[in-house]
Amino acid sequence: MMEIKPLLRLLKKNYKDSKCSLKHENPWQLLIATMLSAQCTDERVNMITPILFKKFKNEKQMAKANIKEVEKLIYSTGFYKNKAKNIVKASQALSKLDKFPDTMEILGALPGVGRKTANVVLGNAFGKPAVVVDTHVTRLVNRFGLAKGKNAVILEKKLSTILDKKDWIMFSHYLIAHGRSICKARKPSCSRCFLYKLCPRIGVQ
Repeated sequence: MMEIKPLLRLLKKNYKDSKCSLKHENPWQLLIATMLSAQCTDERVNMITPILFKKFKNEKQMAKANIKEVEKLIYSTGFYKNKAKNIVKASQALSKLDKFPDTMEILGALPGVGRKTANVVLGNAFGKPAVVVDTHVTRLVNRFGLAKGKNAVILEKKLSTILDKKDWIMFSHYLIAHGRSICKARKPSCSRCFLYKLCPRIGVQ
């Protein structure tokens, strides 16, 4: 198992400018962008959302949207039919509330919104301690020996016990950045990795 303190120190040093890569101006936009990012790159989502948010400026407008129109706008993100349906339904639920929710209980219960998406919003839009577990985080915590398995809820709970709350949000950003640039799924670049001496290289082919 990789030691968490030196790991965190090196990640902070090398990815000090890390932040949420999904472009957004408010919690609702971040929620929709995160929903669209499922099985899709953030780069692709960032190409789509400016057009989408120009047409539908908030949850109240999206709540009245024609699903077919939304499907056309988000087609290139994949799984567009299901995404469009959930985006509209989630917006309908949000439009009935007095304010945008900032709790896991409410966000996580929205159509198409699970713990990962809710944690992205809680951490990046509201600054609340939240551990985001995506495919990069799942892969790296297994390779580093910090946790085992692919169950996101279990991994989230494990990470929340070994990390200080103040590091929850950024730790996910660091791992996502590292997973994209160096510790890739098919061929990790171990020879140029600044974590090489610390890494037990669990699961690396």
